Amino acid sequence: MNYLEFYELAQEPFSNAPVSRFYYSSAQHAQALMRLNHAVSSMKGLAVLVGDIGAGKTTLARRMLDSLPEEEYEAALLVIVHSGITASWLLKRIALQLGVESPADEKLALLAQVYQRLVRIYESGKKAVILIDEAQMLSSREIMEEFRGLLNLEVPERKLLSFVFFGLPEIEDNLRLDPPLAQRVALKYRLEPLSAEATEAYVRHRLRLAGAPRVPFTPGAVARVHAHTRGTPRLINTLCDNALFEGFVARARDLDERLVDRVARDLAIEPSSGASAPAPGAGGSAAPARLDLAEIDRYLESLGAK
Repeated sequence: MNYLEFYELAQEPFSNAPVSRFYYSSAQHAQALMRLNHAVSSMKGLAVLVGDIGAGKTTLARRMLDSLPEEEYEAALLVIVHSGITASWLLKRIALQLGVESPADEKLALLAQVYQRLVRIYESGKKAVILIDEAQMLSSREIMEEFRGLLNLEVPERKLLSFVFFGLPEIEDNLRLDPPLAQRVALKYRLEPLSAEATEAYVRHRLRLAGAPRVPFTPGAVARVHAHTRGTPRLINTLCDNALFEGFVARARDLDERLVDRVARDLAIEPSSGASAPAPGAGGSAAPARLDLAEIDRYLESLGAK
């Protein structure tokens, strides 16, 4: 028997993998999605969503991608996995995401291909949207200038391409590397940690979707989960997953405050650590020292794009 069987769960309720089925639409997540969808529907050019580590930016990015109707949008999600990428690599990757076949190596020829592809998308009645996750890794002025150039591609009626950046607060410093681009941010929204009430609803939501016939956490335990994690979804997942396992080991049907406190202490998830501290094994590891763009390409292809 494992902890899933012990608590009568059909699947892991607190996995940190971005599983769309477990998406929890808190009030602020719904507000963020509504605003970002408005930005791309109106083809405003550049929208930015910022949040601390573990706030749910990647989950929201994937949710947004899934929510854009295929008959109305040519949309793709690009995940930046290394801060050392070059502007030329990024431009070629964006071209591929837009459906450019055999992107040219020479920049002017590549830009012409991108423009022609965007015009075809426009003439088909669709809107071109690229979502950029982990956008804080785009930390060079050259790359920011590249985005500004792409946003200049337009027809008399409207812009041909919209970007949505999802990233840590440092993304605002990166945008200031190119002041004209910073001035083109049409919409900005910040994800805040979940409130105590939203944390409880989040825990119940994920347990219900995982098939739990009851909530094994006592009300006091859920309150301690919020106190330790400060409402950061990734930390909530890590703490609750470990609490379920420890409860199973102890054969405890009900998980109380003392168990949650002990697990949080073992994981070094303490109330004083704040919402921005990543949980062990929950992300935030250092980027690889050597940059292999071919390896990054293979990784991005494995993620899939809409």
